[in-house]
Order: sequence, then C-alpha cells, then structure tokens
Amino acid sequence: MARTSALRKGRRVSTDIHDLEPQLAANRRYWSGWAGTLPDTDLPIYRSDIGHGLLNGVLRVRDWPLDKAIEEAKRVLTGSPWLWWVGADSDEGTAEGLIARGATLAADMPVMAVDVTAVADTEAPVGLEIVPVASRGEMREYVRAYAGPLGFEGDDLEPVVDRELGFAYPEVIRLAGRVGGKAVATCTLSLGTQVGALYCIATDPGYRRRGIATALTREALRITRESGRRVATLQASRAGEPVYRDLGFETVARYRLFQFSS
Repeated sequence: MARTSALRKGRRVSTDIHDLEPQLAANRRYWSGWAGTLPDTDLPIYRSDIGHGLLNGVLRVRDWPLDKAIEEAKRVLTGSPWLWWVGADSDEGTAEGLIARGATLAADMPVMAVDVTAVADTEAPVGLEIVPVASRGEMREYVRAYAGPLGFEGDDLEPVVDRELGFAYPEVIRLAGRVGGKAVATCTLSLGTQVGALYCIATDPGYRRRGIATALTREALRITRESGRRVATLQASRAGEPVYRDLGFETVARYRLFQFSS
C-alpha cells in the first residue's frame, strides 16, 4: 500500500487517505486527551473518570502478552465503564484473543478518510450560524448539545465541561451549530497530528435532516485544508456513514470496540 508525505510549514503532512498510521495516531491522541495525558505507548490506557465507555479505555496493544495487557487494563480502569479499541495498530489476533478471554463486541465502526482538497465549500443552510466554542458558558452549551445524541447519562455534565476545558493539548477546535441562538449541533476537530480528525458530530433530534451536520463537517474540512493538512479522518456511526460518503469520505479501515463484563 503506497504511503506518501509532504513537508509543509515544518510539519510532515499525510497526503494519502490510505496512509493509516497518521489517522490511527490521531485517534489515540484525541481519546487519551480526555484523560489529560498523551500516553502513545504500546499499551495506551486512558481514564477520564467520566461515566461513558468512549472516555476510558485501551487504544491499542502492541508487543504485549495479551493476558498481561488485560490485567494492566483492568487494574487501571476498574470502576469506570471502558472500551478496548482494536484496529490496524494492534497486534494481529487481538480481537480473537479478547473474545477468547471473555470480551464481547460493543461496536464495529468504519474508519473513513477524505482528501480535503477535493471537497468543495458550499453555503450553510439558511438560519445556521457556525461558531467556535471559547468560553466556559459556550462549552457548557456545547456539551449539553452533544450529550443526548452521544449517550451521556445524568444531568451533571460539569465534569465533561471541565475535561473539555482542560484538554491535554490545545489544538482542538469545537464548532457549534446554532439556530435561533441555540446550539443544536456540534463538531470537534483535532489538529494535534498531521491529519485533521473529527469527533462529536451530533445534532439535536429535532433539527436533523436539515443539512446541519453536513455543514459543520464541511467547515471542519475547510479548516483542515487551511491548516495545510490534506487528509481528514473520522469514525462513523451506521447513521452517519452515508452522510460522510456523500461528502467524499471513503472507508479505509475498521475499528472494533470490545468490553468486559464487570
């Protein structure tokens, strides 16, 4: 599989959507950022202590005996819901080994990528304002907007707001889609690595099918392009996959997420 790169503004930039490692590295960096650290090791374990499986977990295992890796993961993560990510950056046979040791499949998600130079800019839907999030009040509104669609439970979202404000690295842009002054959609763009990586793309159910999520995604791709990067990546839900495909994204790999019963 061909892999190419270019040097722009002192940064190595991935130019091939099939260059997987930069995309997987971006994913490891983003999720570990929730824990306030960036442990991109052969066994990166992150714990935010927020009760959502995506915000605690294992991002890969490489060159570790699997039994030892599981023991270490459970030692660090017991007491929080957590997930084990298995992608192309994990040792071969990891998924089968986890299943043999009692894990169950929680999700199977495509890793999708697009060449941002091939995505045209278009006008946002009438009445939609796309604004970057800056203040604590804006962040609180932003978190409330994605909490329901992304499955956050409970009314106390301040710990999530705190984690967003105290993220482990600063190169994260959070875009709120506002209609009538209300945040109804969200999109987070991580520029902490050589590709743009999109997360937390969510829309209030009452505002879906209006092109709002598409507009937010396009804006994130525009920012990625203006940053000098050429590739953007994301992991798609079943509902989101056709939307991203219409924007030009292609499936380049898959992540399988596993969980152990408590």
